[in-house]
Amino acid sequence: MQGIIRQPSAAPALPDLRNLGTILRVLVAVNGATLIVALAREPRLASLAREWASLTAFVEPHLFAELAVLWLLSPWLSHARTRVALGVVTLVTIAIAVGLDALLPRLGPDIPGALTRQIVFALTAQFALVAYFRLRARALSPAITEARLQALQARIRPHFLFNSLTAVLSLMRSEPRRAEAALEDLADLFRVLMRDNRELAPLADEVELCRQYLELEQLRLGERLVIDWNVKSMPGDALVPPLVLQPLIENAVYHGIEPSLTPGVLSINIFLSRDEVHAILRNPYVAQGERHHAGNRMALDNIRERLALHFDAEASLESRVNRGTYEVHIRMPYRTVEPQAAGSGSAGAPRRERAGDPGAHKRHASRDARVHGMIAAGTSHG
Repeated sequence: MQGIIRQPSAAPALPDLRNLGTILRVLVAVNGATLIVALAREPRLASLAREWASLTAFVEPHLFAELAVLWLLSPWLSHARTRVALGVVTLVTIAIAVGLDALLPRLGPDIPGALTRQIVFALTAQFALVAYFRLRARALSPAITEARLQALQARIRPHFLFNSLTAVLSLMRSEPRRAEAALEDLADLFRVLMRDNRELAPLADEVELCRQYLELEQLRLGERLVIDWNVKSMPGDALVPPLVLQPLIENAVYHGIEPSLTPGVLSINIFLSRDEVHAILRNPYVAQGERHHAGNRMALDNIRERLALHFDAEASLESRVNRGTYEVHIRMPYRTVEPQAAGSGSAGAPRRERAGDPGAHKRHASRDARVHGMIAAGTSHG
């Protein structure tokens, strides 16, 4: 099969102006630039703090006012053309400078040309920040992160496919219906792994993928794998990076369940709290020196990188060993499909049925009913 070469997508004109990481970077950069100007104007360290405070008294009102206006305009700017978006931001920068100069009382003596210098400083900071964020976006995507994502997709262990097929073959005569369902899950699993997974996808789809994966693992592990689902409070419409849970579940089975001859519990708890989506995975911890941590490191680093790409400082991944269990805690902002993007057919698009397969729709409908029932009741599989 020939590889598909994709042209790298252009960097966005503006960053996500409602992202906490973006706002913090803007605040640090502007205040750092103000400090440099203060150092240039007042080389004496004893008077530096006073000079910096004097400059920030003019800069901070403009900075916070512009961040507030751009926060309100962010949904529109994200869909505007590059030139239009940059033009609007430039007009906002100039308008706020003029407005503050006219409305706010002077904190010091009236200096000729102060407004002009303020506008020049603001525009210089604006275009420098735009250039920085564009370079950062190019550094993070798409080439590096796409290559990392492809590496993560390739990490589905090749012997997992052979083990699953062997388990299915053993069921062909004794339980043909179960074998057929397992083959359907296996086909769906690899169909998902082979598709373009660069865009965010609904959390319900990721949970269904994990459910299918665990059903296949139970064919070969049997009673040794006990799954405890706790998804009653899960926001199924939340948008998350694809393959954000499945690699962690694979590691949990491989490092926590397989080494033990006794049944082990894999706990999956997904819930919404304060506009944040939390996913907590726990599995038995089998002490193997550094092997356990080394085996998890690639998946953990990969998921952290993709979380930073999509959500910046608003998402995190933490792992720890706690009382004989290995725990991974993922935190992501709660985001859903925007109304204007609902019909675009990207992340939330329904699955396409195979042509000439009259039973495909029925099988997918039955599978969707099962996952919705699982989410509603929070059932436990074992």
